[in-house]
Formats: sequence, structure tokens, C-alpha cells
Amino acid sequence: METYTLIIGISLVIIISFFFNIFAKKTNIPSVLMLIGLGILIKEFLPGKYNTEDVASLSTLEIIGNVGLVMIVLEAALDLKLTREKKSLIINSFIVALTALVISSLAIASIIYYFIPAPEMIDPNGWNYFYKCMIYAIPLSIMSSAIIIPSVGGLTGVKKEFMVYESTFSDILGIMFFYFMLGADKEASFQAVSLNIGMNIGVTLIVSILLAYALVFIFQRLTSQVKLFLVISVLMLMYALGKKFHLSSLLIILAFGLVLNNTGIFFRGKVMGNWVNEEKVKPILHDFHLLTLESAFVIRTFFFVIFGMFITLNSIFDPNVALISLGVILTLYIVRFIILKIVVRRDITPQLYIAPRGLITILLFFVIGGHPEFAIEAFDAGILLFVILISSIIMTVALITYRGENVREVLLGQLPKIKVDKNNDGKDDHQETIDNNVEKQDFNQF
Repeated sequence: METYTLIIGISLVIIISFFFNIFAKKTNIPSVLMLIGLGILIKEFLPGKYNTEDVASLSTLEIIGNVGLVMIVLEAALDLKLTREKKSLIINSFIVALTALVISSLAIASIIYYFIPAPEMIDPNGWNYFYKCMIYAIPLSIMSSAIIIPSVGGLTGVKKEFMVYESTFSDILGIMFFYFMLGADKEASFQAVSLNIGMNIGVTLIVSILLAYALVFIFQRLTSQVKLFLVISVLMLMYALGKKFHLSSLLIILAFGLVLNNTGIFFRGKVMGNWVNEEKVKPILHDFHLLTLESAFVIRTFFFVIFGMFITLNSIFDPNVALISLGVILTLYIVRFIILKIVVRRDITPQLYIAPRGLITILLFFVIGGHPEFAIEAFDAGILLFVILISSIIMTVALITYRGENVREVLLGQLPKIKVDKNNDGKDDHQETIDNNVEKQDFNQF
């Protein structure tokens, strides 16, 4: 593809994505769905002389996805303020994320096991096929912080913080769980696998905490004006090295963000209190917020557009794919309802319905593609698309109704419409509703 044509295309995608975000703010329709749709349109209608495969390759998508993963977790960590008052909130969100992840994975693995049969099932060691089903089920059980965090701005403080914590924990725990299963010995005993997981988490926690303290201590003492991307590069280096040594690298990113955003908690006492100058940290933290927000926006944009270029729409019309997808969706929300009722107990809406799947799910499925020994040939990628679309739509409807608005009016209100004046005050009733909605929006993120 010609260089200038590619530059024009990249620029237009970013501009369109910006307006998608504004539209998403007004309607609560996740911009992710619009970006995937844009990718499908590019693939279907781009002139044949332009080869989209030059841009949309699996390696490109995996690189963008991993960088996006780091930026999204860092963005979330920089938003998490730890206080004694939030202790129960953090613990509850962690319990919900962990329990929902494990139970949903087991339930979805059972659905795949029984509804997508394979010759391995008749093997005397049938555990091997169920193990593969678990590998496929874990990504479908992970909530998408990439969709949730930008979407919950209209919720009240506690509900918003709960969803930010839960989605972040779901991402990190889900990725750790996935890579543990991917790297574990299928023939090993449960005790051996558990010991391996425990040691991995312990080593990663120690490394993460030490690195976080060291980076914050060094970072505030840099006098050069060029330092934000230096730290981002160091974090990406630590993330990649952690992956090479089979550590849970996202803990390193989470630890750095939490320490940087909560220096008053992590640097206490006469000795450690002198290690940090909060007046120097504040402007750095502000710049980091802007950097991670902007970077995460660009990376999310291209990840989902490129993913849209890989989608084959034919599988959507397969009744078997639709049936399995609906089974997965029902399982996710039933498990979520039960856990929220037990842990949170009351006032669980709209949190119950905010459980979309997105970037992490897609990224981990591409990781499975690089491990043919875990491949399930009969598994249709349409299931993945169905779950992402339906879970995002459910979240959209829940957020709109939570605001006390009519779904039809909000969605169709973006289209030209004949003037309606039921109260005979000379003003368009519909336009008044739109104006009120716009006034209530928070455009600070843009």
C-alpha cells in the first residue's frame, strides 16, 4: 500500500474513532462495536487494489493488543485511590472478579465440552479435551476493562469504583489464569499445578513491589523533560521480560500505577517519607494520566478496527453457533447474579449487566492460535463475535435505562426526525430531550 494512502487511512480512522467516542458518551453504545463495524466495512468495501492484509496481520494485532493491555491496566491503576474506607470495596470487587472467573470458566468449558464434541472425548484420558475447553473458556470469562472503564463515567461513585476495580482484577486474574493453564503440565497433579501457580504469584509480587518502588523513586529525580516515554519503555521492557520468564507481568504494571498514585500509603515513616516529594509527583501523575488516556485511545482504536478486518460474517447465521453463544451468555449472567447477591447482597444494578467481553478475550484467542496443540477445530470464531456483541448490547441498554431514559429515544434520537410538540409550547419535545442529555455529559476525557 502506498505510504501517503496509508497515512491518510490511519488519520481518518483516528478522527472517526474520536467521533465514535463522543457518540458513545451520548448513547452508552460502546465505541468498540462501532470500531469493529468500521473494520468490517473497510474489509468489505475497500477497493481491491488496496491489500488490507498488509496492515491487518495477526502479528500486528498481537503487538498492538499487548501494548494496549499494558496501557489499559496502567490507566486503570492510576485511577485507583487506595484508602482505608475503600478496603471492603476492594476486597468485594476482588472476590467477585475471582469467583466469577473460576466458576464461569468451568461452566463454559462444560458447554464447549458437550456441545462441540471431538474425537478426543472417547479417549481414555478424556481430561485432555476438557483441559482444552478450559483454555477456550477462560478468555470468554474475562470482563473487558477496555470497554467498562470508559463506559461507567455516569455511575455514582461507589458503583463506578466497584466496576473499575472488578474489571481491572478480572483482566489481571484472567490473564494470569490463562497463561498458567497454557504453560502447566496437563499430566501434572492438581497439587503440583497449584504449587507452581502459588510460587509464580509470590515471585511476581516481590519483583513487582521492588520495581514499583525503584521506578517511582528514580522517576521523580529525573531532570530531563523527556521522561514519560522512558518510563513507558521501561514498563514495556519489564512486561516482555516477565513474559519470557513466565511471570504474571501485568502485576508489575498494576503495582507501579498503584504506588505512583498512592505515594502517601506506600512511602511512610521518617525514612521512606523522605524518598518521595509529593509536589514533584503531582504534575508527573497528571502527565501520566494524559499519556495513558491518549495512548490507550489510539491503541484500542486500531486493535478493534484490525480485528473487524478478520471477521467473517457467515458464521453469525449458523444456528448452532447462535445456540452455543446464548448458552455462554446465560451462564455468564447467571453466575454473575448469584455471586453479586452473595457478596454485594443488594443494589446490584446496573453492575449485574455491565460484563462485556472485548480486547482481552480477542487477544487471548489469538494467543491460542499460536498453540496448535490446544486448538479445537470445530470451535467457530462466530461464538466469540456473538458473545462480544450481545454482552456489549446488554451493557448499553442497562446503562441507558439506569440513567432513567428510554432506549429507543436515546438511540434513534441521533437520527433526523419530524418535529414533535405534544405540549404545544412551540418547541420540539425530542430536541429538548437531546439538549438535556448533552448538558449532562462529561466530556473531560476528550
